[in-house]
Amino acid sequence: MPTKTNRSVEAVSIKIENLHKSYGDTKVLHGVSFDVEPGQIFSLMGPSGSGKSVMLRQLIALEKPDEGSVLIDGLDAQDPKTRDAIRTALVFQSGALMNSMTVYDNLALYHREHRSLSERDIKAKIQSVTEALSIEAALKKIPAELSGGMRKRVAVARAIIMEPRLILYDEPTSELDPILAATTSELIATVCKETGATSLVVTHDRQLALGISNRVGLLLSGHLEFIGTPDEMRSSDDERVQEFLNPKLDLENPRFRKKENAL
Repeated sequence: MPTKTNRSVEAVSIKIENLHKSYGDTKVLHGVSFDVEPGQIFSLMGPSGSGKSVMLRQLIALEKPDEGSVLIDGLDAQDPKTRDAIRTALVFQSGALMNSMTVYDNLALYHREHRSLSERDIKAKIQSVTEALSIEAALKKIPAELSGGMRKRVAVARAIIMEPRLILYDEPTSELDPILAATTSELIATVCKETGATSLVVTHDRQLALGISNRVGLLLSGHLEFIGTPDEMRSSDDERVQEFLNPKLDLENPRFRKKENAL
């Protein structure tokens, strides 16, 4: 990616402390705590149902934790003033692009809604970012006409255009083939380097997390089982960590056996 993105943003820190969240009688997060340093990529891993998406909702203040705190650059994430000060961009799992708009209008939406730039400046910014991400050919198309990989790129472009200090990625490689997943992983690392923004990636993709992250965390059944560098995770002697990294099928399990009367 050419260095045309804005690297003047001031990266933020994240501090999660003793976070608890329940839904009725079901407890999802059990006292989770971790820090993310400014400008780093932190990946929160875990299988489906481990509490990753719930953690993400606490980070963007869609929900209020039952106990504990989420601080972004020392500010309470629940305070509306924090959202205005931090500029957080969320890259949704599905892209969450407006199908009634062209890609160009999707990218222009933030600055048009906030009236923060003139149309001329919006056009220049879109041109710069789309050239950097090699998606200029998609500008006149609607999201439904794009491949899954291209939609991911457009979603990332929309985030960059906001000039965020914090970028959150929700399962960015889901539903992508291995080649597109690798390309998306490289894109996230490059965007972090070029913009300077802090990045938090929620994923179950082990290759993505271990390949691009400064630090990783493993969430299992709402408990933070591990936190450290990718190398520390690979060499961990924790059985649950290794089971997540190197899953093995139990072929003696009845659900893997053929039924005797199967055709």
